[in-house]
Amino acid sequence: MAIIQQIPYYTYISIFVDVILVYLLIYRFLAWLKRSYALDLIKGLMLVILVFLASHILSLTTLNWILERFATVLLIVVVIIFQPELRRFLERVGATGQLFTLSSSFPEMKSTATMQSLIRAVDYLSREKIGAIIVIEGQTSLSQYSHTGIQVRGDLNMEMLSSLFWPGSPTHDGAVIIKDNMIEAAGCFLPLTESSITDRSLGTRHRAALGLSEVTDAIVIVISEESGVISLVEHGVMTRYLTKEALQTRLVSLQSQSDTGFSGFSWKNPFKSL
Repeated sequence: MAIIQQIPYYTYISIFVDVILVYLLIYRFLAWLKRSYALDLIKGLMLVILVFLASHILSLTTLNWILERFATVLLIVVVIIFQPELRRFLERVGATGQLFTLSSSFPEMKSTATMQSLIRAVDYLSREKIGAIIVIEGQTSLSQYSHTGIQVRGDLNMEMLSSLFWPGSPTHDGAVIIKDNMIEAAGCFLPLTESSITDRSLGTRHRAALGLSEVTDAIVIVISEESGVISLVEHGVMTRYLTKEALQTRLVSLQSQSDTGFSGFSWKNPFKSL
């Protein structure tokens, strides 16, 4: 430790690193609150803390005694309440190796034709109101989910995607997983989100898309079977009512961010984002 402290400008370097890490932790915490229902729970905890401070200042002996006894189990209660969110956070960190994720990881399309094939397929499925869920694998391996379906390993084109989701086909109700610009598998089962959903128009496909995006860095496209609405899901956040132009713009933006942006610190490969 003494040797490290002898490094020139060690104090300034340590302060800089300390500030950056605290900033990233706060950023990740606030982003997590925004994507979950935990914000209301945090407000409730803050209210309990304020009541405790008020009882202490006003010398409310009985109330203060009750709250002090309650405080001893408060930490355990918080862990139990936030257990689903904590589990999803640890699963994402373990799967991606990234503690601080500031941008989405999106695989590079080999050609403009590949991107256009995907967009045309989504547009066709939307116009025909054929329900579909298309998963684009990022850095997190989706092998455990692709093994639940039918292995395809075929070219990514409009005809193939449309036939896989055609009503009556064995793969209609499952998800298609795209890996390395190829259709890896179809008819796959995905985990459903455990978060509460207030919009009753969202069905099982939307819940599955949210569930997968909460534990992986995959990008998920959902087409509603009832309305044909196109939705894009990333990091547990769903954007609905997209046109094919808006979808293409967003996918291109995600790809450019993945190519040039900071994707986060990875414990699996700490030099990958440098």
